[in-house]
Amino acid sequence: MLWNQNEKYELYPYEKEAELEDAVLEVKEALFGNSRIYLDDKKKIGAKGGTNNLPDGYLIDLTNDQDPKIFVVENDLASHQHLKHIAVQILEFSLSFDSSKVKVKNIIKGMLQKRPEAWKQCQDFALKNKYENVDFLLESIIHKKDSFNALLIIDELGEELETVLISRFKFPVEVITLKRFKNTKGELLYEFEPLLHEVTEDTEKVNISEIDTIVVPAREDGFNDTFLGENCWYAIRLNSSMIPKIKYVAAYQVAPISAITHIAEVKSIEQWKDTNKYILYFTEPAEKIKKVPLGNAKNKAPQSPRYSSKEKILNAGTMDNVF
Repeated sequence: MLWNQNEKYELYPYEKEAELEDAVLEVKEALFGNSRIYLDDKKKIGAKGGTNNLPDGYLIDLTNDQDPKIFVVENDLASHQHLKHIAVQILEFSLSFDSSKVKVKNIIKGMLQKRPEAWKQCQDFALKNKYENVDFLLESIIHKKDSFNALLIIDELGEELETVLISRFKFPVEVITLKRFKNTKGELLYEFEPLLHEVTEDTEKVNISEIDTIVVPAREDGFNDTFLGENCWYAIRLNSSMIPKIKYVAAYQVAPISAITHIAEVKSIEQWKDTNKYILYFTEPAEKIKKVPLGNAKNKAPQSPRYSSKEKILNAGTMDNVF
């Protein structure tokens, strides 16, 4: 329930997948941001005689000038689908995508051509970043290595499903939960976290294309025993599409130290036990750096993992220059 002194909103579950799809369209600007284009046309992909699938849509992500992406989107109701079905569906999307990249490009190009504003947004991005045209931009995104990304939008995400999505796939899968509430007057509210909101929060001071470091808050015992003692850091949540960018991990020691004090190069990132979290192994013991104190920016103290760059951290006077 969502409540204040004037009214209350009760959870209003979706009965059909189409209702979730309508909700996505209603909140898409807040859900995806201005630099992402959501295309909800349903077109079958896959090679003739092979695996064929019908994604619910595509999301063109232009937030990173150096690494634009396309997500294949699946909308699902947890109450209607077994987690095995959802996992198999996403796997089949990846197979269909990889076997019919020319077809996928032409489908997305056709969708954009029907949407003049979206076409112009892609055209402006292409010209700004030295792609010859929209066609070449799409070609570059879809035909590069490891180009498949999945986005699952669901009404409820259980820990078991999240763990499956981490452990079963070698490609990135981002997940958004989108819940619906209604008051007695029939007015609706939606509850969600915008796509990659953790990353968006941290790009005020660092361009997303420059991100290469995850900053983790550490208490004294964990810092000494694990970060320094075991040359790793574990039970950490990460956005799967950001994992390839993470080259370093920096330790922010909580109060009374209240500063970033060490940084280590990341050798590998793996699933942490049988959970929906990760463990980061270091290449070598963490290096002590010039302290980056919290300073006056109390709201900059990391409460959870934060994204930045090694260069920003090493050159920062206070935490206000890091995020």
